[in-house]
Amino acid sequence: MIFDETKLPGAFEIRLEPRSDERGFFARTWCQREFEAHGLKARLVQCSLSFNARKGTLRGMHYQAAPHEEHKLVRCTAGAIFDAIVDLRTASPTYRRWFAAELTMDNRRSLFIPPGFAHGFVSLTDDTEVYYMISVAHAPQFSRGIRWNDPAFAIEWPLPPAVISERDAAYPLLDVPDGV
Repeated sequence: MIFDETKLPGAFEIRLEPRSDERGFFARTWCQREFEAHGLKARLVQCSLSFNARKGTLRGMHYQAAPHEEHKLVRCTAGAIFDAIVDLRTASPTYRRWFAAELTMDNRRSLFIPPGFAHGFVSLTDDTEVYYMISVAHAPQFSRGIRWNDPAFAIEWPLPPAVISERDAAYPLLDVPDGV
């Protein structure tokens, strides 16, 4: 795996290093030892799958509150997404800054998201599938979110949402409690 640090410290875009032969290829998508060699101490304990039938489906911006903050490793396994993160760590020099990457079935890249970041995406094609590896079991009582179009960080989404849940559309503008 090739680890490219983003402009937000602690978040990485990760590229595969496939080993090819006449059958196709084989590549690692997770290796705790390699992640630790890059200072990433995530212990991933849960995997989840998101299917998005329509282009323009927006999910986010989500995060987990203390004490259930989570590391995430996100990969698009079918279709394509514009995957965005926002630094919500109030003591960080990149507080309120965002980063986005296009994750596709074809480029096979993933995004490593450390605790203290909000995460969301918009699907760029119909029938998009997103695979998450997460460091803590889901604790719904600690689920939080901020508005996807909050001017405090002004993500430059490539298209407006065609589908968005009532919950995601109703999240408040940025008002992060201490300790995130």
